[in-house]
Formats: sequence, C-alpha cells, structure tokens
Amino acid sequence: MAEEFSKSVEEGIKLSKRIYFGNDRAVTAPKPPPTMSKTNTAFLPTSPMVYAVIHDPKIVDNPDVPSYQPHVHGRCDPPALIPLQMINGVDLRVDAWLDTAFVEVSGCWRLHCVSGSRSCDCIVVVPMSSQGSILGVEVSVHRKSYSTQLVDMEDKTGGKDNATKTHDGGFLKSNIFTLTIPQIDGGSNLSIKLSWSQKITCCNDVSSLNVPFTFPDFVNPAGKRMGKKEKIQINVNAVTGSDVKCKTASHPMKEVRRSAGSIGFSHDTDLLSWSKCDFSFSYSVSSSQINGGVILESASVDDIDQREMFCMYLSPGNLQSRKVFRKDIVFVIDISGSMRGKLIDDTKNALSAALSKLDPDDSFSIIAFNGEIYQFSTSMELASKDAVERAVEWIGINFVAGGDTNILHPLNTALEMLSDGRRSVPIIFLVTDGTVEDERETCDMINKKIRGESIFPRIYTLGIGSFCNQYFLKMLAMISRGQHVAALDVDLVELQMLKLFDKAASVVLANITMDVFDDLDEFEVYPSQIPDLSSNGPLILPGRFRGNFPEVVKVKGVLPDFSNFVIDLKIQNAKDMPLERVFAREQIEYLTAQAWLTNNKQLEHKIAKLSLQTGFLSEYTRMSVLEVDHLKTAKQSDGTKASKKKGEKDQGQRTLLLPKLGIGFGNLAATAENTPPGGDEPSLNDSAEMFVKAATHCCGSCLNHCCCMCCIQVCTKMNNQCATVFSQLCIGLGCYSCLTCCSEMCCTGDE
Repeated sequence: MAEEFSKSVEEGIKLSKRIYFGNDRAVTAPKPPPTMSKTNTAFLPTSPMVYAVIHDPKIVDNPDVPSYQPHVHGRCDPPALIPLQMINGVDLRVDAWLDTAFVEVSGCWRLHCVSGSRSCDCIVVVPMSSQGSILGVEVSVHRKSYSTQLVDMEDKTGGKDNATKTHDGGFLKSNIFTLTIPQIDGGSNLSIKLSWSQKITCCNDVSSLNVPFTFPDFVNPAGKRMGKKEKIQINVNAVTGSDVKCKTASHPMKEVRRSAGSIGFSHDTDLLSWSKCDFSFSYSVSSSQINGGVILESASVDDIDQREMFCMYLSPGNLQSRKVFRKDIVFVIDISGSMRGKLIDDTKNALSAALSKLDPDDSFSIIAFNGEIYQFSTSMELASKDAVERAVEWIGINFVAGGDTNILHPLNTALEMLSDGRRSVPIIFLVTDGTVEDERETCDMINKKIRGESIFPRIYTLGIGSFCNQYFLKMLAMISRGQHVAALDVDLVELQMLKLFDKAASVVLANITMDVFDDLDEFEVYPSQIPDLSSNGPLILPGRFRGNFPEVVKVKGVLPDFSNFVIDLKIQNAKDMPLERVFAREQIEYLTAQAWLTNNKQLEHKIAKLSLQTGFLSEYTRMSVLEVDHLKTAKQSDGTKASKKKGEKDQGQRTLLLPKLGIGFGNLAATAENTPPGGDEPSLNDSAEMFVKAATHCCGSCLNHCCCMCCIQVCTKMNNQCATVFSQLCIGLGCYSCLTCCSEMCCTGDE
C-alpha cells in the first residue's frame, strides 16, 4: 500500500504541471532526492502533509485564475495525489517527559490545484517516528470542522451505531497515519492541528528525539518568494532534579527556561522555504552511577481507577566502562513459509551481525523452526571466532523458508539447553511472524517452569507483521522479565532485531525488586515482573497503589558480578506532569495482554475506558471523525427548531467511523496458509469501484490515444471491404477486452 501511495503522489506531481500561475510562475515537478530516486517509496511523506485526491484530471486548475487546459479523457486509476502547498506558517511544539514526547504541529494548507467551481477529497498524512501513537487530528475549513475522537465499541450509548462507516483513513505504514477529509472546494484553506506521542531513545546517557519535519520543495507556495513563519518550541522535563544539558539540535534554538530537571528552548524565524531537515534534539542528564526516583500523583476526579499513581524510574548512568552480564543465549528463529524472500534474508543478516557482537566468553546456540526444529548444536557453544563462522555458514544453509509454525517445541528445547546453572543471564531470543493455537498453554508452561528460579531465562521477543499475536509475545516477555518489540513493517525487521539484541546484551542490573509492600494496602506495577536494567536506556515503571507511600523506596537487584545492589529512591510529587498520559500506552498494552491471556471481559471494559480517558488507541476502541457544519448548527441554535430528542444527532453533525486501527491478536488462517506479512494490505482503491474502473480502463485506454476527428477522416477514405474488416476487428477486440475484464474481476473470487 505504501508503494501504491508513493506512485499516486508521483502521478499527482506530474499532473500538477497543468496548473499555471503566470508567465514566470509555472509549477514544475521537482525530482526526488538522488538517494531516493530509484526506490518504490520515494514520495512517502517526511513531514506532515496534505494531498488532493484527484479522480478526474479535468478539475486540476488554478482556482484563482482559470487557464486554458488541454482536454483530457478518462479517470486517474488509482487516484492521483497532488501535495498541497503550505502557507503562512507552521508551529511545532514538543513536550518531553522522561521517555515520552508529546508532539503538536499546526499549519495551514491550501487546495491550490483544483478549480474554484469543483471539489475533491483531501488526505491528511501524519508521519511519526518509531513507536508513535496518533492522538488527534483537527481540521477547520470554511464553515466546517473535523476532529477525531475515540469510540467504545461495546458502549451502546456511545453513538457508534449512528456513525457512518468509512474505509478511508488508517495507517499507511505502522508510523504513517492518514485521514480523509471529504469534498473540499478548490481554493480553500485548511487549518490543521496534529498531535501524537513518540518514544525518546536513549544510549550512553544521551536522550535523542527526532520529529519528521522535512518538507519537500513542492510544498512551498508558487509565485513570488514570500516570507514564511516557522516556530519551534521544546520543553524537556527529565524529572531527575539534575541539570539537563543540550547536546545537539537540528535548528538554531534559544534557551528560554531552565530549572532543576527541566529546560526549554524556542526557535522563531521567517523563512523563504520550509524546513529541509527533521527536527532533532538530544540532551543528557549526567550521572556516573545507577540512579532514579519515584514520582507520585493523585488520581483525577474523572479517573476510572481512583487508586493513586506512581512512577519508578532507574537510569543506568554513564556506564561505558562498567561490565555487563555474561550471556548464554539461544536464538529461536521462525523459518516457516511466510518468512520467505526479503524477510528471511534480513533475519539472516541481523542474526549474523548479532553473533559477531558476542564476547568470546559468551555462549550461544541457534534453533530454526517451522513444523520441525533444526539445531546448530545440541549444547551451548562458546562464541569463539571459529564457532561464529560455523554458525553463519550453518545459517546460510539451513535458513530456507518453508513449512508451518510450531513455537512450543523450540521454546521447550531452548529452556532445556539453558537449564544448567551458570553465572550469567540466560536469554531466549525469539523471532516469529506467525500465530499458533496453543499460545495460552505456552504462557502457562513458561510461567510454571521459571517459577522459583533465582535467575531464569529471559525471553526477548520480536513479532513481525500483523499476522502474529503481538500480545502473546509481549506476555512471554513480561512473564520472564524480558522485552518485546513489534516490527509491523517488514522493512524494519533488521533494525528492530539488532536494537532488541543490543538491549538483551547490555544488562547491568537483574532481578530487580521494590520494597514497598509492608506500607501499602494495595500495590500494582506494570509489568508485575520487573524487567532488567540495560545500559542503553532507562527503566521506567508505572503503577497504582492504595495507602501511605513510604518516604523512601528501597530497590534491590543483582550486579554482573552477582553481588547484591541496593539503592534508596526518593519520593517526589509530580508537578504539572501528565503522569497518566505519559504511561497510558504502556499500561494499555500491558492490560490488553492480560485481558487476552485471561479472557477477562471486565478488564477489556477497563481498557476501553482508559483509552477514552487518555486518547490512546486500544484494541477495544475505534477512532471516528466528527464533522460539524457550523452554519447548520447556528441555524439550529437560533430557536427555530424543536427540542432535540434524546439520542438524536444534532443537525449539521455527522460521525464517520474509521476502520479498526488496532494490531489485533494475530491471524491463525494467514499463518496456516503461510501468507507473508503485509500480504493482505488493502489497496487505495475502493472495492465497490473496482469493476467500473476496470471496465472503463479496458475500453478507454485505447480510445484515449485516438482523436475523434482522426477516426472520422480515416473512415471517410475507407472502401466497403476495409470498413467491414475494420468493424469486425473492433468487435473482436471489444469482446476480448470484456472477456479479460470478466476473467480478472468476476471469475477470480475477488469481491
């Protein structure tokens, strides 16, 4: 779908050549950057964008000064997407709290490419960094406004039954959200506000943030070079009490605020063209040792969970010279039929790179699985240079995608291989793209086997695509103090796999516990089994409690030399920190995994309420768009209407229900059929129009290349015999085209 979108944008840019703004202001289609010119996704957005959806090329024109346009035949199939020009100014605001950043972008786009007497749909596109969550889109145009909101699918009074379902909108890729605004008049200005959250990456005590903010040339308004206002504001709240130091910034920033644990910068300038690079910002909170704290916040009046909130955070500090745990690691890799092609190649490359990072005193083994298992060795081998070379060669021979999926057998085998007690952190590194039937039984088996062990095997899981059950893999990781990462886009598999391995390979504190149970009536932390602390990022754990929280929390753990570690964490109250929203996504995902495992309907209802309360999507809520016609609403409020009945929609309002945006709980049928990830992606075309478009294409594709006057002139010079032959040829070609359409669209079982 991303490739089709990129091609539609490319066609839209070519089509925009029809627009004429004067003798010296003709719009030309810029070329993509040299590094992207040969890719199938060269025109995917690298900043917030708005596109005009063009089905009929005849409507493309300057809305202010109509010009003579050559007549065109047919329709754009799929529709062309013309990027709209951004006018006036753009505002970017970032609020960073611990490991989460809330981003807001406001701007104004103009439908500059459609005749003033015509209209078209417009697509708002929001690219986010990895692990981004869309929070809201607000659009204002003329007398109408559009705003997103979440709907509880089980709430009968929530208005979802009165909503109009639409197939427009959703995720183009896992980090690119799209929303269609229907029928905007040519020449209109669209004022848009976008908001989302994304994770802040951390490595070696340096936190980094990157916001997509690279605007292509064709977003700049045509005509005279007019000044443009660009405003950027960032507030960093590390909440550690230490000084925050700015390391790098992509745009010239001015410090405007500084206090203990927080800092603010701004950038306000006039430009001739919009930003040519993403907004990136990095900062550090220096500490030479493991440190942390606990933040408390009272529940709000509207909070569905009236227990108090807390957040414990542990930072590894600058530990570049400190030792990490020695590793005994078993790589358990899915090689079923759905992993064929680029997916298995990227997995092999990432696995080979991970093996090369092992230290000589680490030990490893590899289990490839489909319906059967294939072992590199039946026992653990030291990661010597010779062993790693043999393993890479074995991977090249045995990693051949084929067969079905069975996860329980290889997991059991890996647990047996790691059963011998060693002074290390045993790790199972599981990679799969499939769903299996015995997932709950597998979780129960893992839970029973690791119960009571001092240092049990950590399971690090990487789920590829939407066909695997990400919540099953997340539950496996949570049970065992491991970590889970989802690679919903196949292109991210190699990158995400290496990131997860780096986290598994850099543990500096294990078996972490909090000593608070004696003083509290009730205590819950997400997740209940606290993961290990890695040197490449902080450990942040939210939770709920009842009772009197102690003034100091004692946290215990085990260091790489297996000595005991104890630290006292001080308590501080959250000051203007939206603690509930900062950790909403983690809490929703944790509770969803619990609800899946236990089939708890009451917990599902709680997750839906939490989703509505915080604005974060869940598996039990849907996103909708509220359209308000302010002119009709004003007429309704002037006393000319009768009183509205309960449950009746306001005049001038309608709700559009978007497709389900959750990742779901896997797909057994797709796994059984070995469908590769992304194999069921919908097309940009609406299925109801497919037959009509195909039939039009069959006959119209030939006629569009011919001129009617040419045909008339040719026919007048034909004798009777030639006319008869020509007629029979046209009839034969027409019958052949119709039969082709029938065989492709009607006789294949496609809807």
